[in-house]
Amino acid sequence: MSGAFDSGAGNISRVRRVLRVLEAALNGALTPISAIGLLLGALLVMRLSQLPPSWLAWLLCLLGITLWLGLRRARWVGAALFGFGWTCALSAHAMSLRLPPSLAGATIEVSGRIVGLPQRDEYTLRFDLRADATGNRPELAGRLLHLGWNDTHRELAPGERWRMPLRLKRPRGTINPGGFDFERWALQRRIAAIGYVHGDSAQRLAPASGVDALRARWSQAITKAAPSTGSRFVRALALGDTRGLEQHDWDVLRAIGLTHLVAISGLHVGIVAGFGAWLMLGIYMLFPRFGLRLPRPQAQAIGALALALAYAALAGFALPTVRALLMVMAVLAARLLRRPTSMPQSLALALAVIVVMDPLAILAPGFWLSFAGVAWLVICLPDANAGGRIRALFDAQRVATLGLLPLTIWFFGQASLIAPVANLVAIPWVTLVAVPLSLLGLVLQLTFPALGAPVLRLAAWTMDAIWPVLERIAAWPGSLAWLPQPSVFVLTLAVLGVLWLLLPRGIPGKPLALLLLLPLLWPQPARVATGEAQLAMIDVGQGLSVLVRTRSHTLVYDTGPSFRGGLDLGEAAVVPSMHALNVPRLDALVISHGDNDHFGGADAVLQAYPTQVRFAPTGMPKGIGYAPCLMGSHWQWDGVQFQFLHPPLYFPYLGNDSSCVLRISTSQWSALLTGDMSEVIESRLVREQPDLIRADVITVPHHGSKTASSVSFINAVQAKYALIGVGYGNRFHHPRLPIVQRWLDSGSEVEDTASGGMLMLRLDASGAHLVSRARQQQRRFWQDAVPSSARLAQQAQLEPDPE
Repeated sequence: MSGAFDSGAGNISRVRRVLRVLEAALNGALTPISAIGLLLGALLVMRLSQLPPSWLAWLLCLLGITLWLGLRRARWVGAALFGFGWTCALSAHAMSLRLPPSLAGATIEVSGRIVGLPQRDEYTLRFDLRADATGNRPELAGRLLHLGWNDTHRELAPGERWRMPLRLKRPRGTINPGGFDFERWALQRRIAAIGYVHGDSAQRLAPASGVDALRARWSQAITKAAPSTGSRFVRALALGDTRGLEQHDWDVLRAIGLTHLVAISGLHVGIVAGFGAWLMLGIYMLFPRFGLRLPRPQAQAIGALALALAYAALAGFALPTVRALLMVMAVLAARLLRRPTSMPQSLALALAVIVVMDPLAILAPGFWLSFAGVAWLVICLPDANAGGRIRALFDAQRVATLGLLPLTIWFFGQASLIAPVANLVAIPWVTLVAVPLSLLGLVLQLTFPALGAPVLRLAAWTMDAIWPVLERIAAWPGSLAWLPQPSVFVLTLAVLGVLWLLLPRGIPGKPLALLLLLPLLWPQPARVATGEAQLAMIDVGQGLSVLVRTRSHTLVYDTGPSFRGGLDLGEAAVVPSMHALNVPRLDALVISHGDNDHFGGADAVLQAYPTQVRFAPTGMPKGIGYAPCLMGSHWQWDGVQFQFLHPPLYFPYLGNDSSCVLRISTSQWSALLTGDMSEVIESRLVREQPDLIRADVITVPHHGSKTASSVSFINAVQAKYALIGVGYGNRFHHPRLPIVQRWLDSGSEVEDTASGGMLMLRLDASGAHLVSRARQQQRRFWQDAVPSSARLAQQAQLEPDPE
């Protein structure tokens, strides 16, 4: 017996020694420099256009962890290798969850549970469905589907199980400079497919249950207890339910840089965790004997963690909330393990935990803003005791505003000039008054409704009281500055300049740091010489929008589509592209005709870039305020000629055939913008204006439809570049491959926005040139490669058109 005991004791002793060695290795390995190396390795993956093979990713993981724990002087190298390999492996897994191509476009029966809070507007019900294995598509089990339903009268509650006929496709979006990358967003959220409910055979399988069902019920309880307008903010602060916020609310918050205040983020989770720590402190002050069983610091960490976890559950475990929860958990874990850690070590621990747990989190702007904000405060914030709390508040606001300015411009292309003023007013009020009252009111409403209702009404009143002030601040002239998308080099210079400015006062030459910020804050405009023109066919999906620039003037031809209750490509694609390309103003807007895919985004464009010079066909519906684009009308900008070739005077409005045809010509080269005209109008132009329709660049009429692009017209144009504005997998099957082949046979180089994203061209002294394709230039591994229409036409070998 004694031998067995000695053997067991020896084994335990050896295990302890191994654990101590491993603990020492981890303590030495997890330094701020190693955490930065880990982040850099993961970040490098996000610049790849294609992921490496899985075996190589796992090999790099093994090599990286070995070097990370084994090296002493260059641990960050091992951390970077591990971060690169680990992120590659998890990214490949996330991409493998996307919809198999064989299921795209087909109607399939899928069963699953509603996750999150469905959003309803006048036309569409939007929701997420987590598919399960009980339907006839078990290969989709566990995958998240982002869906729409046009039946807005249907009641759909969070947590319900449904069986639905769906039409799905892989996540796909438009690609433009400064635009929203939908495919990146879908990867970050692990969305496997997007689609809509098709047909009327949807069936509810089980009633609502789970956390999301509770959130929906509690949201209704808040609305009932506090029916004032401020209750929409209370629901957002307490439950992360932002469905009540309108577009105007978001515009105000963006203008003053406060969108983070109404979305449950690290700030709110940290406040709730702090309340949990204070609550445990109060309990220990009332019952000091508890300290004999559990030390107070550990008890405070447990209380903070419990409340933070509960609050994250109330928010539905949204990705920003989970990221914030991981940060709090990393810091509290060190406290529970009784490890003294400095703020840089705590930040490094939180960073390492998030990158390891969810490396795709680095795709979210909130990740960078959260960590960068804390890092700037740690590095540059002066001693709070030096000037008092008021001085510390102003110093913290100064450091955060300057420190986050480069990242804000990088991610959003904008800078709020009055954010420091608004933050000084709003942050203390919202975080110290509105958030505690909202949470307290919710808890009381669930336990003592008689007390909860007054507290919720008080919380709503606090937001009603401050909101008019914030609206006035946001309405100040120049409150929001739009800036073009900077390069990595410009961003790096700006970060170095900010660091130089925020270093202690004794550092010399601080005024010179402003020079490093000049490329970011005062960018060079596009260099278009006199007599030259730049054309950008913006990727608006199935539609058309062309941006034309001369030396000092800008014209937009068509504005893309907008959808009822949904996406407006004028706002989501055209305006961001103009901001990213540093367009200061709009001198003229031309709407080719009144179809939605050409005219839908006009209001959004005019709101962002007002102009009184507008052209459209005579008699176009909703064409009030537009001058007629009559044949023969012409003008000159900076040595570049603009002339309308169609429609003629007294021509009736006939939809596509009334399209404004605009010719843009330099001294030697020209471009032709054609709208949706058909072969009838093409024949007329060939007969009446053969010299004027000769062009080096042309937008292919009607997106490559078989109703246009006659052989005689193509031969008369003799274009070097034929551009097609088209959406991938569109229901019209544009462009038709025989039409594409006609342009190819004429010697034209055919380009389309579905495969290329925004297409940038230039007419200069040496000719017409294709400058860039945004989808190829910004290619990332999460973007599905799409063959161009020219390549498909060549592969088809002139097969007969199925229709």
